[in-house]
Amino acid sequence: MRGTGKADIFVMLAHPVGHAKSPGIFNEIFEQKGLDSLMVPLSCRPDDFDTFWAGITTAENIRGVIISVPYKTAVYHKCAAAHDRAARVQSANSVRRQPDGTWYADNFDGVGFIDGLKAGGHRIAGKRILQVGAGGAGSSLTYCLAEEGAAEIRLADIDRDRAQKLASLVNKSFPNCRVEVADPDPSGMDMAINATPSGLKTGDLLPMDVTKLTPEMTVVDIIMEPAETALLKAAKEIGCRIQPGRPMMDFQVEAMSEFFDIERKDRRHG
Repeated sequence: MRGTGKADIFVMLAHPVGHAKSPGIFNEIFEQKGLDSLMVPLSCRPDDFDTFWAGITTAENIRGVIISVPYKTAVYHKCAAAHDRAARVQSANSVRRQPDGTWYADNFDGVGFIDGLKAGGHRIAGKRILQVGAGGAGSSLTYCLAEEGAAEIRLADIDRDRAQKLASLVNKSFPNCRVEVADPDPSGMDMAINATPSGLKTGDLLPMDVTKLTPEMTVVDIIMEPAETALLKAAKEIGCRIQPGRPMMDFQVEAMSEFFDIERKDRRHG
């Protein structure tokens, strides 16, 4: 039976949170596995975040939290310890409670993205890649693409200073991958990635100049819904290979389930 007084509680935090898919996905997993666990979607105004997080920490039966925009950085800085892949981007998309009540951070954005690309048969090593978006998810993607052997990453973001800072950090960590800040122009690239929210809503501007796409390119969007964004639709019409956002989420869910130890195989995890 689920939802008893002994239930393990997990939270999905975003603002707004209505578009989040994690609660439905995880609650289905809990149901299938017969676990007395629940994932609850919660939101708060950014001005109220500190108060909200104090409440989350005080609620002793909350074992873990999945974090989305705009709280990935803020939550990271509330954690006592973190995995290297979260620390290097100063951003968390998952945190779990440690036995002493403090939080441990990790970031599976890049992990899920890379695993999804590989499952789709897309190679990364040696490729020239346009990535639009250098925010919380985008930062993780850039590091992981460089780590996987991308030859060049053309990084575009509306906040050019943020993109430049990320490019400098990734270049320092992975000198064999050339990362430079430029406009969202896919000319000469092998792959083009949208790592922004542009495309979530009907009428959003396209995140890149699709007139520069060519059939030999692969176009990837991290947005889950709609499954075929306006960007992917335009790319498909041109003849590009496309990769939607759902595989990234599926592989993240697998990694997060292990991170949260949802079946409590290791009793040290909260």
